[in-house]
Amino acid sequence: MTEPPTREPTPKPHGATRPGGRTARTRAAVLAAVLEELDTENFTAVTIENLARRSGVHAATIRRRWRSVEGVVVDLLSQKSTTIPIPDTGSLFDDLLSMAENIAAFHASPRNRRLIECIVAAAFSDPRADRLLRDAFGDRIREVSVLVERAVERGEVPPDTNPGEIITALSAPFYYRLLIVRRPIDATLARTAAEMAHHAATAGLFRTPPPGEEATGGAVRNATSDTSGNG
Repeated sequence: MTEPPTREPTPKPHGATRPGGRTARTRAAVLAAVLEELDTENFTAVTIENLARRSGVHAATIRRRWRSVEGVVVDLLSQKSTTIPIPDTGSLFDDLLSMAENIAAFHASPRNRRLIECIVAAAFSDPRADRLLRDAFGDRIREVSVLVERAVERGEVPPDTNPGEIITALSAPFYYRLLIVRRPIDATLARTAAEMAHHAATAGLFRTPPPGEEATGGAVRNATSDTSGNG
């Protein structure tokens, strides 16, 4: 009898751990250390050696698991992003508003703002940090997209709506405010971001175009035809 083919194990991302045990304690210590470092040091001054000294974890262990300071920071960002709850209110608008308020609350913390600023700054000069940042945000967008998938099931938005684009539209005003104009994030911004994302979604501006049709042109034409009455 032919034996079934052996399956190669899927490699875990750097910093991935089993719940509990020494591995989890090591990760917690290193992530806490980088957060403390960012409270007192510029990102460029943070080193593996500093993290090893502050966390009590050997530098070789940190390099083996995360490869670089950027890897540790992105792991911390991924961990913290999961603390922002994903609402399920039964209404797309209420879900978007609640999510926007949760994002605003996250960025109310100076530590969290500094974390975002540091990794974005690093991504401009370090290709690896850029890739890690894109992966971290991409993973989070896919997780939060369940809000839109539920709305599609309820018939609140067209079935060919692109969930990731709506979540991106909801989040973008926060990062523009945080990183570009450098102004405080407040409740007004949260409501405005939710209203804009909801209006665009229900108007069909984030529908996935048919093959060969440009996304923007198709979405605008669809939205126009849906809202123009007799045309």
